[in-house]
Amino acid sequence: MDKYKKILVAFDGSEPGRNALREALKLAADDKSRIGVISVIPPYEGDLTAMWTNDMRASMRKQSENTLEEAAKIAHDQGIVVDTISDEGEIHERIVDLADTENFDLIVIGQKGTSVVERALVGSVAARVIGYSRQDVLVVPACAKLSWQNILVATDGSPYSEAAARRAIEIAKQHQSEFKALSVVDVTIEFMLRAQEVYNHLVAKAKGIADSVKEKALAAGVKAEAVVRDGEVYKVIIDVANETKSDIIIMGSLGKTGIKRLLMGSSAERVLGHSCFPVLIVKP
Repeated sequence: MDKYKKILVAFDGSEPGRNALREALKLAADDKSRIGVISVIPPYEGDLTAMWTNDMRASMRKQSENTLEEAAKIAHDQGIVVDTISDEGEIHERIVDLADTENFDLIVIGQKGTSVVERALVGSVAARVIGYSRQDVLVVPACAKLSWQNILVATDGSPYSEAAARRAIEIAKQHQSEFKALSVVDVTIEFMLRAQEVYNHLVAKAKGIADSVKEKALAAGVKAEAVVRDGEVYKVIIDVANETKSDIIIMGSLGKTGIKRLLMGSSAERVLGHSCFPVLIVKP
């Protein structure tokens, strides 16, 4: 894989957005990538002449301009020039459309929400961008720092996780990273006790999947380790990331269609909602 050459940052002026922008700028500087920043004015269905302003739409445009000026200043302070784009419409649609038309190969977005309700929110911008985009998507929590030195890749043997594993191995080789391939046996304690033979079969299958990724990494000259755990998938991924002091979690996207794109609940989306680590969602 070539390094990410064109990076698009979705920026809304929030603290998570600022952190995501700063980390994306570091990545762009390291890889000598071109970087664009988009601010989207969402549809407004209310009174366009609200009492505190004569023109709500003009006020929203001004806020978007100020947001992009802030982004340009943050970039300038790091010695980087960015292309700024203001657009109007459904936020995720405008981000995805721009990424496609301008041939960006990575979308970066800040992780919002720390409460139980926010973590489970259906239809968040990040979830929708991941669901509809063809590009890899990097989600950066508010206090996280981006590093590639200790990579955790979650794999279940599916074509989507195989694509994530390939990308993770390529990144690890580029950055001389340590690499862990995690395969999770998604069973309850009750299942383990009642169906021991089936459980043992699932563990053996998971071990084969993790070992296969490990061997591919070793063949590419990457220091690698296979890890197998059981439990609820997203919790295990986050627990292992904490235990191994991972810098980033890399996962595959299911590439859902239709309404399923908007539904929270997949392992990747749950990891995104609870992770304190940057998460890279790889598209096949």
